[in-house]
Amino acid sequence: MQHIPVLFQEVLDVLNPVPGGLYVDGTIGAGGHSRGILERSSPDGQLIGIDRDPAALALAESNLAEFSDRVTLIHGSYVELVSHLNNINWHTVDGILIDLGLSTMQLDTPERGFSFRFDAPLDMRFDPDQSFSAADLVNEYTREELAEIIFTYGEEKFSRRIADAIIANRPLATTKELAELIKGVVPYTRSKIHPATRTFQALRIVVNNELKALEAFLPAALEVLKPGGRLAVIAFHSLEDRIVKRYFRKESKDCICPPEIPICVCSHKAKIKEISRRPIRPEDSEIDENPRARSAKLRAAEKIF
Repeated sequence: MQHIPVLFQEVLDVLNPVPGGLYVDGTIGAGGHSRGILERSSPDGQLIGIDRDPAALALAESNLAEFSDRVTLIHGSYVELVSHLNNINWHTVDGILIDLGLSTMQLDTPERGFSFRFDAPLDMRFDPDQSFSAADLVNEYTREELAEIIFTYGEEKFSRRIADAIIANRPLATTKELAELIKGVVPYTRSKIHPATRTFQALRIVVNNELKALEAFLPAALEVLKPGGRLAVIAFHSLEDRIVKRYFRKESKDCICPPEIPICVCSHKAKIKEISRRPIRPEDSEIDENPRARSAKLRAAEKIF
């Protein structure tokens, strides 16, 4: 059975692909969302699919083989969006999507080291060609640096305790070692979330520089959208969603002066309108079929000028 990506119908509704349109899937993964965009924009819509993971690109190429004349696949990061477009002589596009979640393929491939369900090397790199891995982070950073990372990006209140345990037990080489270590120092709760979940999330974010990449991507995406073009972002982490929310709110206002200034002096003009003020969430039926969708939030905006 074909895998249906998270918020599939909702993404197509907000992007509203049309025949002849030019679209970017900045995190193409297995190509599920891209398939929907290509089907909706047939017969002549075109799409660029970008991914840092070469295994994902190979899978997308196979899954989208029937659209091969309308798809260009690029190994790289969405943060270099403008450069990627310039390289194929695209200057503006009608729609852009990024899905910031880990793919099922990445989570279920033990050697990638994203999941503590398997005993695997501490890796967590989206791009295997990148030199810096989770093992480097865990074994080389100071106690203070580790505690700050785990607290800031994992929102883990026991970050210092976990950092102390890591320092005392280094070197750590596998996901199981780290997960068991965390389980031993984090107090038991009745939560369904494994004690290591937040720490693994924090390490992955830093290894792949995810939040800084997102902050750099948003203005680049706005730059290359046509007037009336749409940008859609699926986030799974509160910090990611907050970055998108704040950027959309800022760029949808004519004035961003502080409240204490009575007269506008910023000359800022709204560049976008939010398609929905609240994030679009999966229906209960989707969460029942795919529990990993439960934390997904979709935000979308349309460029004004």
